[in-house]
Amino acid sequence: MGIIMTKETMQNPFLHMDSYTSPDAAVPLFPSLCFYPWFMRLIFRYSRDVKRGTAGPDYFPARSLDVIHRIEHCGGRFVVTGLKHLRELNGPAVFVSNHMSTLETVALPGFIHLFLPVTFVVKRSLVRGSVFGPVMRSRNPVVVTRRNARTDLIAVLRGGKQRLDSGISIILFPQGTRSRSFDSGQFNSLGVKLARSAGVPLIPLALKTDFWENGFLIKPMGNLHPQRTIFFDFASPLDPTLDSTAMHEKTLAHIRSRLLDWGLPPSRIH
Repeated sequence: MGIIMTKETMQNPFLHMDSYTSPDAAVPLFPSLCFYPWFMRLIFRYSRDVKRGTAGPDYFPARSLDVIHRIEHCGGRFVVTGLKHLRELNGPAVFVSNHMSTLETVALPGFIHLFLPVTFVVKRSLVRGSVFGPVMRSRNPVVVTRRNARTDLIAVLRGGKQRLDSGISIILFPQGTRSRSFDSGQFNSLGVKLARSAGVPLIPLALKTDFWENGFLIKPMGNLHPQRTIFFDFASPLDPTLDSTAMHEKTLAHIRSRLLDWGLPPSRIH
């Protein structure tokens, strides 16, 4: 079922969906050439509009939806499940996910932000620079160094709670760096600590986004592989009063099981 824009769903095309699957489409001969020139124009335009002050509150999710549509146009196929859990939320939440490629950073807001405002926990380098920096700063993310665990913990607990208290949900990638494998030993418990501290639900999010490969020269811009389906699966919210160890293990178990279901080799899941 494709994204059908009607008067009732103009603001949120996923409002009444429990799941979403991309419509069938022709695959272009050169998917990367189909996508990247368009994507870079979008980023430059977004950065320009932020600097001009013309990127309002609806700008972010609208551009993320543009990216989703363009990925589909260039051969990508999304299978998104668990949307009902977003629809049933009564307030903000912490989304804790594995991190495989740039795709989730640019596409996830198109699915989440249409239900509730959301931002990210990001490393400091992403808010710098003259082009992508303004785009990321416009989202008021929680910024971490990835160098000092204690400093980052304080930044996430303080900054994350401020945003959650104001109704803004948080997407957090505990792995830190993008990887096509899943190593639970590199998956920290910052998201659990934040959810428990702020008293909001934690939603485990499993994803498989190796459609968008990491690049060799420019890591965010690798080859696109239409034969690899893009998967997102939102699990049931975890109560913040749950024991922290149990919450962390439930998150890991959800991600492991879904990656196995989606065909990731067991040798790449630890």
